[in-house]
Amino acid sequence: MKLGFIGCGNMATAMISGMINNHIVEATDIIASDASLQSLKNAEEKLGILTTSDNLTVATSVDVLFLSVKPQFYETVIKEIAQDIKKSTIIVTIAAGQSLKRVESLFERTLKLIRTMPNTPALVSEGITAVCRNDQVTEEEFTLVMNLLRGFGIAEEVPEHLMDAVVAVSGSSPAYVFILIEAMADAAVAEGMPRDKAYRFAAQAVLGSAKMVLETGMHPGALKDMVCSPGGTTIDAVQSLEKTGFRSSIMEAMKVCAEKSRKLS
Repeated sequence: MKLGFIGCGNMATAMISGMINNHIVEATDIIASDASLQSLKNAEEKLGILTTSDNLTVATSVDVLFLSVKPQFYETVIKEIAQDIKKSTIIVTIAAGQSLKRVESLFERTLKLIRTMPNTPALVSEGITAVCRNDQVTEEEFTLVMNLLRGFGIAEEVPEHLMDAVVAVSGSSPAYVFILIEAMADAAVAEGMPRDKAYRFAAQAVLGSAKMVLETGMHPGALKDMVCSPGGTTIDAVQSLEKTGFRSSIMEAMKVCAEKSRKLS
């Protein structure tokens, strides 16, 4: 099985790295193209994959083709390769706002299309990817692609109408979490902790908290209550967060993110 990536930026690199490191596919079975020669050089050196500056070479030589360019470049790239794509090729999109219907209209013919929304924790095999497909993709083909996506984390099928919500809750949310970790570390530094320790303590606290939600199955509110002893330090901190609109800030940010995703379609 040959895999191709048109676009070899951060997200594609994270996905490829996860697939290779978890022995889902061999590096020599992957080919990628990109407008940046430096990106191709980095991918070839760090990942050991084949590279080319020609999108058409990638599109016509693989079984599964990942379109990993920014949404604004989809129309240009698809027009370049549309007429030469084999009908048997499975096309996987990873861009926000690009619906199955829109992508099919850009190709101007019916093809096997799978829409996904991964996130950058794929780089450490802790990504989560939402997936939907059109009716041209068989169960066997869908299973194949799901196995590829699980090479760098969790992959779950979702209805396409939830994809904009997925962009907000997982696609873009690593940025929110990084801001949280940075802010926690800054506050710890202000309290006298060395910065390297501050980042480690903050990041591990976030990692451990997320793992508790996933592994205990308990409601996040119940887990929060477990930390908040009566009259203790944590409840005072939570009260301060509520005063400054911590929850509403996150919810508003996600609303804006989802709205922007919808406008990209």
